Amino acid sequence: MIGQIGRFTTDDEDHIYLHGYVSSRMMRLADENTKSGGDGLPICVAATKVDGFVLTLTPNSHNYNYRSAVVHGYGTLVDNDAEKLWAMELVTNSVVPERWVNTRLPPDAAEMQSTRILKVRIAAASGKVREGVPNDEKKDLSRDDVLDKVWTGVIPIYETYGEPQPGPYNRVKDVPEHVEGFVLEKNEVNETYAYDAAHKPAPEKRKKPGETDD
Repeated sequence: MIGQIGRFTTDDEDHIYLHGYVSSRMMRLADENTKSGGDGLPICVAATKVDGFVLTLTPNSHNYNYRSAVVHGYGTLVDNDAEKLWAMELVTNSVVPERWVNTRLPPDAAEMQSTRILKVRIAAASGKVREGVPNDEKKDLSRDDVLDKVWTGVIPIYETYGEPQPGPYNRVKDVPEHVEGFVLEKNEVNETYAYDAAHKPAPEKRKKPGETDD
């Protein structure tokens, strides 16, 4: 599902807004929960972005550079048209900035009817990031036969946005700035982050039970 964190004008805290079809199972369950007097559908939202494969001396130590987040909360359907339109714009622009105002607006009655927005009140959240070079065990780092044979390093991973391709009925000759600029910026940001993450110091290894620094 497509979603975005945001704060509507009448709220005093951020919520997650999830965009979905009216007949989707999650939307139906949220609707049933509210109608039965519930405080919202218990929900978990998780996302992970992989930034690199970390190749070490032994398969047991191989890793990823990544960014991840998990949010637990309670979802209710947005039934206010003003907030619903605001959330639809928020989600649309989270994919391609400024896309909302560069489309046919406003959504018609059929589009509003078929679209539902699930508003998730955040109860708890956690995030985890791994950046850095390989980090091997001391027992392997002291073995010249292993160090001389096994390549170690990071393969950076990043999304590349291709050149925008016109659709079959497109009549606009030039790619608009909000599309072209978005592609260029995202490619630069994604590549830079992945390569920077590949060269940062490795995070400290967790000690095993009974293990010392000796």
